[in-house]
Amino acid sequence: MEFMNTIARFFQDGGAFMYPIALVLFVGMAIVLERWFFLTRARMSNRRAFDRMLPMLKKKEYASAMQLAQSTKAPISRIIAAGIARLQQNPRRDEIEYAMEEGVMEALPRLEKRTQYLATLANVATLLGLLGTIIGLIAAFTAVANADPSEKATLLSQSISVAMNTTAFGLMSAIPLLMAHALLQTKTTEIVDSLEMAGVKFLNLLTDKPQAMARTRSADGS
Repeated sequence: MEFMNTIARFFQDGGAFMYPIALVLFVGMAIVLERWFFLTRARMSNRRAFDRMLPMLKKKEYASAMQLAQSTKAPISRIIAAGIARLQQNPRRDEIEYAMEEGVMEALPRLEKRTQYLATLANVATLLGLLGTIIGLIAAFTAVANADPSEKATLLSQSISVAMNTTAFGLMSAIPLLMAHALLQTKTTEIVDSLEMAGVKFLNLLTDKPQAMARTRSADGS
C-alpha cells in the first residue's frame, strides 16, 4: 500500500506533463503486446503449415500442397504457393527462387508493422520528460523570484525535485520501449530467416530428385 501511495504521489508531483508521457507509455505497451502475440502466432503457424506441407512436397503432390497453402494464413504458405505457381509456369530454379523471394518481401511489411513506432515513442517520452522539467524549472525560478529570501533555498530545492519527476518518468517509459523494440526486431528477423530457410528447403526438394536421376543415368551410360 505504501508503494502505491509513493507512486501516486510521484505522479501527482510531476505536473501536467506526466499525463502525455503516461499516454505514450500506454500506446507503446499496447503495440508491444499486439506485435508480440502476432509474431508468436505467425511463428507457430509457419511451423505447423510447413510441417504439414513438407510430406506433400517430398511426394511431389503440388496440387495438394497448393490447396493447403491457400487455406491457411501463415506467411510460409503464401511463399510456397508462389513457388509452386511459378513451378507450373517455369520449372527453372532461379525463376522459382525469384517468386519465393517476392513472397518474402510481401510478408515482411506485415511482420514489421508498427514495430518502428516504438523507437519514436521512446524518443517522444524522453523529450516530453525534458520539456516538462524545463517548464517546471521556469515556473520554479519565477516563483522563487517573488518569495521571501529566507524561503528561497527551500522553495527552489522542492520545485526542482518536483520538476525532475517528469524527466525520470520519461526515461522510465523510454527504456522499456527501446528494449521491447530491440526484442521485437530480433523476433522478426528470426521469422524472416526461417522463411528463407524453408524456401531453400523447398527449392532443394525440387532440384535434388532430377539431379539424382541425371547422375544415375550418367552412371548407367558409362
